[in-house]
Amino acid sequence: MADESMASELKSLKFWQAVIAEMVGMFFFIFIGISSTTSWAPPVIPSQVQISLAFGLALATFVHATAHISGGHLNPAVSVAFWLLHRITPLRCLAYSIAQCLGAMAAAGMVHAITPSGVSNNVGPTTPGSGVEDWQAFLMEVCLTFQLVLVIFSTVDSKRASPGGSGPLAIGIAVLVAHLAAIQYSGASMNPARSLGSAVVGGVWTAHWVYWVGPMVGGLLGAITYDYILDPNVNASRLRRCTTCEYGDEEDYATSDEMNLNSIQTASSEPK
Repeated sequence: MADESMASELKSLKFWQAVIAEMVGMFFFIFIGISSTTSWAPPVIPSQVQISLAFGLALATFVHATAHISGGHLNPAVSVAFWLLHRITPLRCLAYSIAQCLGAMAAAGMVHAITPSGVSNNVGPTTPGSGVEDWQAFLMEVCLTFQLVLVIFSTVDSKRASPGGSGPLAIGIAVLVAHLAAIQYSGASMNPARSLGSAVVGGVWTAHWVYWVGPMVGGLLGAITYDYILDPNVNASRLRRCTTCEYGDEEDYATSDEMNLNSIQTASSEPK
């Protein structure tokens, strides 16, 4: 049944629109974010606040632009969390992740290409800060991505009463405050594709494993914490299905053309 559903996805125009939306949204999110890290001639050196605002507001903007098409993941760690909690198919998770990585690499390449040769431009690599051990950067990435995915899952919960405000902005602020808190620790990646794009184009691979394993672990922990502990609608039946991997029809992979992952658009615009 799952194989048939995934086969139908491959034939769906909306599936491919969603994949392209992830690549385009990722490109502009990373293009804006990485551009903010470029150090020009003194005293035009980017501040932590500038970089934080660029990444946070860019994510909010492009989540808003893509949420109704693809769900606005723009992060392999988010897509993997949705897949492992049976919100999307393995095929959609794989396609999204590849598209996100391609978008991030293209964005880093574009920033590198259009930056004058005399300007210091290493396309914003994410590396542990001065004196920070790899394991410390790893734990920071786990914590930062935990809070980001927790915010995402609470925001897209279609059963919650609307708190008003903007769901995409809440997600962007989660990235913004993480950058304000932790750029000096780990670079505040929270996104394997973001780190991969910088590494491929800039050639800096220092402790690169941190920026894959940390966000994946943190994202899964954040998703589980909301879906099975904090969600007001959690029940014993859901917990049993989670621990036994026995999912009923209502919890099977969502693959239809109408599937928007409990769209952020819908959740945030629902009347009180």
